[in-house]
Amino acid sequence: MSSRDRILARIRRAVGERGPDAEGEPGASGRDGAPGYARIPRDYLRVHGVRTPRESADLLAAHLAEYRAAVHRTDRHGLPALLAGLLDARGARTVLVPPGLPPSWLSRAGQARVADRAASTARELDAVDSVVTGCALAVAETGSIVLDAGPDQGRRRITLIPDHHVCVVRAPEQVVDSVPLALALLDPARPLTWISGPSATSDIELDRVEGVHGPRTLEVVLLTAAED
Repeated sequence: MSSRDRILARIRRAVGERGPDAEGEPGASGRDGAPGYARIPRDYLRVHGVRTPRESADLLAAHLAEYRAAVHRTDRHGLPALLAGLLDARGARTVLVPPGLPPSWLSRAGQARVADRAASTARELDAVDSVVTGCALAVAETGSIVLDAGPDQGRRRITLIPDHHVCVVRAPEQVVDSVPLALALLDPARPLTWISGPSATSDIELDRVEGVHGPRTLEVVLLTAAED
């Protein structure tokens, strides 16, 4: 018996073999002919507490701040000026722009635009000062931003290599309360990137180092409905 067979046998003993599952569906066999297993129970809480959309956005902002991300709020009228100000404050000379980013978002920014190109090398991306993207979803209870390589987000590596990432979250429509609610809305076949604050790690002495596995600085803009 191989190591793989021993591991699978232990898993089978732990979960138990079965016929029909709890919903009366026949157990599916694996590709190696192993019997199917009972459907995993999903009776855990899908959300912790009842919140209004505003309260969910506030909870998201609070958790992002705990993770040392800078949080800003504005509406569509104030967004171009805010983004321009954030890039200027950073001293950015170049900004990486995904192909589907709304042009109006950076209409007041004077930085040179860098396109999201498949041919760009890691060295070229590292030379970019900032990147501005949208997102797929944000999770209030964990303070997480989820990217799925949509048109306004670009490829995963453009948000991992530049040192400064500004991410725009449309609130409340892109804010969900919990991870289970987020997973129900996301496409698992897409390249999902979950971001909870700036990149950080620590060694055995618990010395925190930022910017090792992604951007050193994360700024999140909560884009609220305009009051016309």
